[in-house]
Amino acid sequence: MSKVDLTSLEWCELIFKDRNKSYGAYKMRRDLGKRQTAALVIVTVVALAGFTLPRLIKLAMPKQKEEMVEVTQLSALEEPEVKEEIIKKVEPIAPPPALKSTIKFTAPVIKKDEEVNDDEELKSQDELTQTKVQISIADVKGNDELNGKDIADLQEVITKAPETEKEEPYTMVEQMPQFPGGPTELLKYIAKNLKYPVIAQENGIQGRVILRFVVSAKGYVEDVKVLRSLDPYCDKEAIRVVKSLPQWIPGKQNGRNVPVYYTCPIVFKLQ
Repeated sequence: MSKVDLTSLEWCELIFKDRNKSYGAYKMRRDLGKRQTAALVIVTVVALAGFTLPRLIKLAMPKQKEEMVEVTQLSALEEPEVKEEIIKKVEPIAPPPALKSTIKFTAPVIKKDEEVNDDEELKSQDELTQTKVQISIADVKGNDELNGKDIADLQEVITKAPETEKEEPYTMVEQMPQFPGGPTELLKYIAKNLKYPVIAQENGIQGRVILRFVVSAKGYVEDVKVLRSLDPYCDKEAIRVVKSLPQWIPGKQNGRNVPVYYTCPIVFKLQ
């Protein structure tokens, strides 16, 4: 038995042979093949569009790049490191040397006789020879006229206060320094202020920059260093943001504020 094509015109003529072809059923049967073909084409086009349109839109739109910042706190050690207090010995200050009595030399000024006091009159050579008081650069009441030194023979010594030795930062203390609001606020601050370098985005650079800095005894961020580098531009941006951090709550050891090291990994990630 041969296969019959129900959509063919011959089959339609066979069915409606000797019948009224002006009836609507004849026309519907005749156009059935065209309608089925059109429906199949429409369904195929819609299906292809549904699968390919999202991909085309994604390719047409610029790639969105997001940055993720991760901040982790310095891991705690098993036992806190306790530094020994260094007691500095204060060297005794040497007493000043013995001096002779002197009168400050004053350049002569021409005045009228009535304007000159007896105390201001110039002494004669005999008076200067007989007196034990010397003319020098300052008025000094001496304490040893025989063995003392003239103040003019002494060089002026300007003593500066010794610079306070900077305390070495601690690695771990009883109370670690804290960012105001805690680690969550620190994360928000860095995420808000960190700017992904454009050149790093264009080159597809992503990864982690590990920084170490010191929270001083007054709570300020100091001595920011890169422990693990990612890219010069990313390193520079991470350092900039960390240096802009506001004042912290300083760490404490034995009840006093001390400088403490703090490690902060920052992640640059494209998505």
